Amino acid sequence: MFSVTKRADSVKQPRGGYLNPSWFDVDVLSDGITLNDTENVNPSIVGTAVDYLTRFNNGKDIVDAFDVSLRGAFRAESAKAIKSAEKVIEPLLKGIKGVDDTSIISACKLVYFDVWFRNPIGAMAAQSNYTDVNPDKATCQNIRTMINRATEFFNIYGNITSDGFTFEPEKPNDKAYENMIKTKGSYGGYTYMVSSGDGDFLTADTLWDFKVSKSKPTSKHTLQLLMYWIMGQHSGQKKYKNITRIGIFNPRLNVVYKYDMKKVPADLIQLVEKEIICYP
Repeated sequence: MFSVTKRADSVKQPRGGYLNPSWFDVDVLSDGITLNDTENVNPSIVGTAVDYLTRFNNGKDIVDAFDVSLRGAFRAESAKAIKSAEKVIEPLLKGIKGVDDTSIISACKLVYFDVWFRNPIGAMAAQSNYTDVNPDKATCQNIRTMINRATEFFNIYGNITSDGFTFEPEKPNDKAYENMIKTKGSYGGYTYMVSSGDGDFLTADTLWDFKVSKSKPTSKHTLQLLMYWIMGQHSGQKKYKNITRIGIFNPRLNVVYKYDMKKVPADLIQLVEKEIICYP
């Protein structure tokens, strides 16, 4: 069983990828700001902090915005990596008010715990601690700029209609999920092969993924997006019915990449459904 990201990483694609990144329309945004060259925090933590702080600063309840991090903290407590998740979480949540340095530092420490939810074995092997996460001034400034760019991005491309979206059926059922695993079947958009995964943002007609890499999107990124779109359609959830485009926003580069799903050949969608996501 894989997550969407791990499955996309594991698949051997043809040259250029199933959905070649060069096929995407590109919009270059500009705010006249140059980011600092170096950051002293792991890139995955930076990216997740930008994602969750963007959700929070766009009106999402803080507990919901950092839900995965909070769950990860309790798993870390169960593994005896920390003594009390509640005592760690409470001051960090209180420290998050906006995009000031204290908020960003608190957010980075909190999202450290994501790995305990998404990859607990890797977290145990890492032998690190949230107290080791101490973004400096340059890192805080970069994160702040990327969050501000994300806010402007949504001003241009439409308001957030959903974030942290998943692909369960309209009416989730734990027993049905367990049955999917046992029978190698499906559960909404998930299958025994791709049994987990959550996306970043939806606007009225587009499924968006945020990347903060210094590089352009790769075929792995575009396959991940294609999988999200297909899984949304299979989920039966109403919010995916009007999603006709997929896109990537990179607030580090301040560049938008978008693709009209009407251009995707039907046989490619069928290939991904059967051979990658593995619908029965």
